[in-house]
Amino acid sequence: MCCVALYCMKTDGFPANKEAGTPCKNLMSDFRCAIHSNLVSKNMRGCLAYDCFGAGQKTTQVCYPNRDWKTNPEQANEIFHVFLIVFQLHQMLWYLIEASTFILDEHLKSDIDALIFENQQMTNQSPDEILHFNIEKYRLQVNQALKQVSGMITSDSSHKTQSNDYFGTNFKKKNLDGRDFSMSLMIAANLEGCSLQGTNFLGADMRDTNIKNTDLSGCAFLTQMQINSAKGNSNTKIPENLSRPNSWQEL
Repeated sequence: MCCVALYCMKTDGFPANKEAGTPCKNLMSDFRCAIHSNLVSKNMRGCLAYDCFGAGQKTTQVCYPNRDWKTNPEQANEIFHVFLIVFQLHQMLWYLIEASTFILDEHLKSDIDALIFENQQMTNQSPDEILHFNIEKYRLQVNQALKQVSGMITSDSSHKTQSNDYFGTNFKKKNLDGRDFSMSLMIAANLEGCSLQGTNFLGADMRDTNIKNTDLSGCAFLTQMQINSAKGNSNTKIPENLSRPNSWQEL
């Protein structure tokens, strides 16, 4: 699904510029990738970093069992649209589940549990019901809840009024415990050896962020996509629910 439904650009580390709804040139007839084993050597950074949070599997296995865009070309646009909605819902679900692990406030926890339940129920509905779901209203509720959780877990509020642009900033070995980097631009920033206990990375752009020799196991809202797009090594520690990328150099 991801290799067909989405718009991709070569400059973002994908094989070529590709319009949404057009199969990647490396997608084979059995839906496997012809260059998957060579993504690192070919520097396909976009492919290596990408994670659909299981939305592709949910769309193909639950929403459209025994059907796909190739065997049912007349439904292709609908299938792609459903996938994009499920992708957004799964991304929000990941953040909500992560948020639920930090909460002590029973009222807020109840609100988040309700949002999780609504999300899980919706992605198990029919394609037509998914297409008519008011995702913007739901997103607003999720964002409000996540903002409350972020405020509770972030202990260092001294930097919240500053710019969120940390492009190439050298933080090497600094104590950034409790720092709020949510929605920040951290492309090519240097976090090597930093202390990051309770640091919030919700929605931060971490492409090429240097996290070598760094312990991120106590960070909040780190996703697999962020880890995949950053530069780590064998000494980098990550949260237990995330996987170490094969592309990291074992040093």
